[in-house]
Amino acid sequence: MKNKKKIIKISALILACILIISAIAFGIYVSDYYHAEEYDMINANVIEKNHYIIYGNLEAEKGFIFYPGAKVEEKAYEPILNQIKEEEICCILVKMPFHLAVLNPNAAKEVIEDIPQIQKWYIGGHSLGGAMAAEFAAHDKRIQGLILLAAYPTKELNDIPVLSLYGSEDGVLNMEKYTSSIGLASDVTEILIEGGNHAQFGNYGEQNKDKQAKISAEEQWKETAEQIIAFIKEN
Repeated sequence: MKNKKKIIKISALILACILIISAIAFGIYVSDYYHAEEYDMINANVIEKNHYIIYGNLEAEKGFIFYPGAKVEEKAYEPILNQIKEEEICCILVKMPFHLAVLNPNAAKEVIEDIPQIQKWYIGGHSLGGAMAAEFAAHDKRIQGLILLAAYPTKELNDIPVLSLYGSEDGVLNMEKYTSSIGLASDVTEILIEGGNHAQFGNYGEQNKDKQAKISAEEQWKETAEQIIAFIKEN
């Protein structure tokens, strides 16, 4: 009996140590993320909520929900969203727990329920954020279209219109997985941004393993915003 109690105590101690070490490791992992660089908003109409940031007109007919890339500060995507919201499309930038969309893939549900006046909803995201946006779009019929920036779906998307953009100099996107997964979308428009890379879909500097872009960040933001606006208008 004593040996059994001793074994239980030792097992509990080991489990506690594992949990503590895991918590410390997770804390270190999520504390190291890409920070948004300085950017001057033009004609800013911004409303910041606890879980998301609204850009543009809340009375607009169409809303675009955006999921940030993994370990990227959400405001790094303001340059693109600021250009899109000028077209009377309301943009909603989601704040993800620990900057990881995988921890809240259904974040768009709260946004849609909070802003019932918007009639048509579109969703998108960058990298892992795009994959999680695709996961939400796959099961929510309120979504009219999906925008993937250097990302690919992991679930069947049925007839949802999809816009997929990626840069020719992207060194982060796994093109083998992209090629094998993009077929999950039956209605997809693929756009290659010549000279663009992975990190320049946002405004957070260089990213580990990425290639050097051959166009400026401003050029990549502009082309991306124009393609997204055209896609939303057509769908």
